[in-house]
Amino acid sequence: MGKVYLTGAGPGDIELLTLKAARVIKEADVIIYDRLANPEILQMAKNGCEFIYVGKEDGKHILPQEQINEVIYKSALRYDVVVRLKGGDPFVFGRGGEEGKYLFERGVDFEIIPGITSSISVPAYAGIPVTHRGVSVSFRVVTGHEAPNKEASQIPWENFKTDDTIVFLMGLHNLQQIAQKLIEIGKPKDFPVAVISKGTTPEQKTVVGTLENIYEKARDLPTPALIVVGKVVNLRESLNWFEKSARQNALAYA
Repeated sequence: MGKVYLTGAGPGDIELLTLKAARVIKEADVIIYDRLANPEILQMAKNGCEFIYVGKEDGKHILPQEQINEVIYKSALRYDVVVRLKGGDPFVFGRGGEEGKYLFERGVDFEIIPGITSSISVPAYAGIPVTHRGVSVSFRVVTGHEAPNKEASQIPWENFKTDDTIVFLMGLHNLQQIAQKLIEIGKPKDFPVAVISKGTTPEQKTVVGTLENIYEKARDLPTPALIVVGKVVNLRESLNWFEKSARQNALAYA
């Protein structure tokens, strides 16, 4: 029986891949990868490596999670080195815990290789620090995939009243409901919000607004997109290094 590496691919920029992740990818006999992993990473694999795509997009799943777990397990029965490549970090809304538990229950050896999570890196590429002295001493990372008006919601909205910075992952399609819910719990309508699409990639685009108008301004952005709520958004004016550099490079080659 082989060993499975539950591996974080980082947020998109291939240079943010960790050295350890790069090593096991080069050693892999099979790579089971999702939609958010940069496809350029697969080019690092050795000749003869098998690739299995199990991506999920806007409710369109190639395989449900239960079947993905089984694919990983059966791959470990066939191959020595199995890499499960996941966008961002396996343990930040990546279902990595479920996959690891599934393997543990079947006696499969596995290892977690953390990846740089988009919850920190994507705002950084947009010039938005999730914490900043005098502005924000804490930040919360929340799934935006669960509808705020869901009867059995597990999101503790009332606890968000005093949060300095809130980062919602996978929340673009619920952006209007998220903004409305935050207003309902007491956040000012003019509270700063940023939506960052395709963060850390050449296609990155950031839209800045308020809880009152962000839906109209950002609803047509392509996914994946991340939402940042907090006064740290205002720091983007002076810290927007990545998109400014991209524009300068485009002008230089025009």
